[in-house]
Amino acid sequence: MHTIVSLPALPVTAVLGDLTHVLEHKGCAVLVAPPGAGKTTLVPLHLLQQRWRGNGKIIVLEPRRLAARAAARRMASLLGEKVGETVGYAMRLDSRQSAKTGILVVTEGVFARMVLDDPELAGIACVVFDEFHERSLDADFGLALTLDVRGALRPDLRLLVMSATLDGARVAQLLDGAPIIESQGRAYPVEIRYRNRDAATKIEDAMASAIRSVLAEEEGSILAFLPGQREIERCMERLTGNLLPSVDLVPLFGQLDGKSQDAAIQPPPAGRRKVVLATSIAESAITIDGVRIVIDSGLARLPKYEPATGLTRLETLRVSRASADQRAGRAGRTQEGIAIRLWRSELTNSLPAFAPPEILEADLTGLLLDAAAFGITDLSTLSFLDEPPTPALSEARKTLIALGATDAGGRLTEKGKLIRTLALPVGLANMVATATEHGQAGKAARLAVMLTERGLGGTSADIEHRFRRFEMEKGPRAESARALARRIASSLPQSALRTDLSVAALLLLAYPERVARNRGGRGRYVLANGRGAVLDENDALAGSEWLAIADMQGKAQGARITAAAELSEFDVRSLLGHMIERRDEGFYDRERKALRRRTVERLGAIILAERMLPVEKGDEADRALIDVVRQEGIAILPFGQMAQSLLERLTWLHETLGAPWPDMAEKELLATLDDWFLPFLKGDTSLGALSQDQLCNGLRYRVPFEIAQNIDRLAPTHFRAPTGNSLPLRYENGEVVLAVRVQELFGLNNHPTVGATRVPLTLELLSPAHRPLQKTRDLPGFWNGSWMDVRADMRGRYPKHVWPENPAEAQATAKAKPRVK
Repeated sequence: MHTIVSLPALPVTAVLGDLTHVLEHKGCAVLVAPPGAGKTTLVPLHLLQQRWRGNGKIIVLEPRRLAARAAARRMASLLGEKVGETVGYAMRLDSRQSAKTGILVVTEGVFARMVLDDPELAGIACVVFDEFHERSLDADFGLALTLDVRGALRPDLRLLVMSATLDGARVAQLLDGAPIIESQGRAYPVEIRYRNRDAATKIEDAMASAIRSVLAEEEGSILAFLPGQREIERCMERLTGNLLPSVDLVPLFGQLDGKSQDAAIQPPPAGRRKVVLATSIAESAITIDGVRIVIDSGLARLPKYEPATGLTRLETLRVSRASADQRAGRAGRTQEGIAIRLWRSELTNSLPAFAPPEILEADLTGLLLDAAAFGITDLSTLSFLDEPPTPALSEARKTLIALGATDAGGRLTEKGKLIRTLALPVGLANMVATATEHGQAGKAARLAVMLTERGLGGTSADIEHRFRRFEMEKGPRAESARALARRIASSLPQSALRTDLSVAALLLLAYPERVARNRGGRGRYVLANGRGAVLDENDALAGSEWLAIADMQGKAQGARITAAAELSEFDVRSLLGHMIERRDEGFYDRERKALRRRTVERLGAIILAERMLPVEKGDEADRALIDVVRQEGIAILPFGQMAQSLLERLTWLHETLGAPWPDMAEKELLATLDDWFLPFLKGDTSLGALSQDQLCNGLRYRVPFEIAQNIDRLAPTHFRAPTGNSLPLRYENGEVVLAVRVQELFGLNNHPTVGATRVPLTLELLSPAHRPLQKTRDLPGFWNGSWMDVRADMRGRYPKHVWPENPAEAQATAKAKPRVK
């Protein structure tokens, strides 16, 4: 057991006794401690001294590599040691630990692998989940696995979940009613100020302006939060050369190498100030000495998975209230501070309380594969704070089965075991495993590592170009990445076969659904999964016929290709031949209004080749036309005036009289096509060849024989006006409408009706120029009422027509007054 002479007094110090008591007697606890409380460093060091630990390690999980390194260094410094002795860390591309290590700080993804590789967690006394409020997929999965291990194999394993902003009651319930211990807040007060950003102002411009103002008005260093690397780089461009020589301007984001990240959080030299432009990476678990001012853009870039396309895109969103509080807390870690928010104060209450857990927004293929490696084929047997969504799980299962990584029952196959050992995203792991069969494990492993470590090889959209740069790139981050690739490749079986695979061909093995073909227009592509995407037309790749896409950003058909490689149709056919479908298929040509047939080679939504075939007339063509109408709807039929009029009249008869007049709604017509439409087809291959008689006969066929002869009597097509003219009737919206010039109704004392039930016509009374005058269902009332106003207005406009004072007794006419000789 390690003995620590003294620890600094921080707010969390007051609850350390209660915490260790709960862990000793209950085994599980939830610690809620706001920023600045000291939980990340003091709690693990305090646990190191407890008897129940024995010789077991304390494992501390951090959400990011930067936080893990910073926490380990801080704890080691309190012990007066170097990292790797009593306190060590382990993460992808970097590890410092020894036989002496009692506290091991790990990233969440590393811990999940530790559990999968050793389900008993032998030699581990306690697992501490720090900053659990960030709710990463790895943290949720790691906690679920730990609870499973603790319940089945290691009841003595201590478990502590810590967070600054967390719904502690939900977590405590998940931990079978674990006690909740709360610590005091930050060590120093933080003043919150608001500085509204106009919607038309770019966030990097608003941030640069705010930084310049604050540097002139306040003392101390600044931590500025921006949504992503692009905004950080643009903000640096606006500030470089515009700051005093005594101010250091540094970036901090995930794609920087560890050395640059660590340098960004070091305190500035005496007499100098620092401005750190950071993403959410600096939101929690680290302290940047000297920072007393935080400027918050209020934005974050979060991944969102789309099961329908199998792609994860980054979306810029407003931060949650919990994140805003976390960011503000960075200003009060070592002294009184100021937090400036670039939005109106009233908007704070409208922010979501917490960011959505990653498990609800992420690709779950890796989670499902790891669960299968643990022997779990049904995730409902694990305890998650939020259940994984069904659509994403379903898509993940399909992907793993298609790759041959799991069988239909969700059990791991031999290939799945190999893929899981590679510590890579599933698609890239499959690429490396498949490339091994071609003797290209090393190249594939280097490409996979480069793609998982953003920024390696530069930022060009051309992956071939980036890969060549990465192969020659200097610096510890690139060298560590290549070393990891060598370790991955050396763990794979060797193949005597040697097939040269291009970077584009390797990408096809990783993401076969992202193969894309130009769809007309420079930089416009359609993917095998049916999604559309665009590439900047000025990019050298934009003229390529085929692309293998590694990454895209954006929504729906406007997605922007950010990483791809040019490939040939030969590569597509050679590597994805098993996915190419060859079949004869019929389709309906809307432009020609005709059936057509073709032999087609298709890779998902991409047509590789097609050859038109003749379409035979006959019963098969009739059936095909029936299917077209079912799919497209009744409106696709060539209803002319006669057939359309009959359909409208029959619809009106059903609505007015009911049964036995048949329902003529589209739903009923489509459901009975075989009864009324099919018998009147003649084997033609075109709907355009249908005659009005065929359609009318079909519609009449639906009417029972005993009432069919009454159609024209009960729902006539025309009305005979007093002038003797036959005027067409319209049947619409439950009414029978007659559009008629008012002079043709002179002498009519009763309102005209139609049908056996004498349904009043809706009269659209027209002027001599066929302009609407008035609509009525009471002609006598019109004659005795508003006629005089109409007459007064119309006499001046149409003096050559008759406008009698008493139209009910006048002679109907369709003509103007005869000329006077």
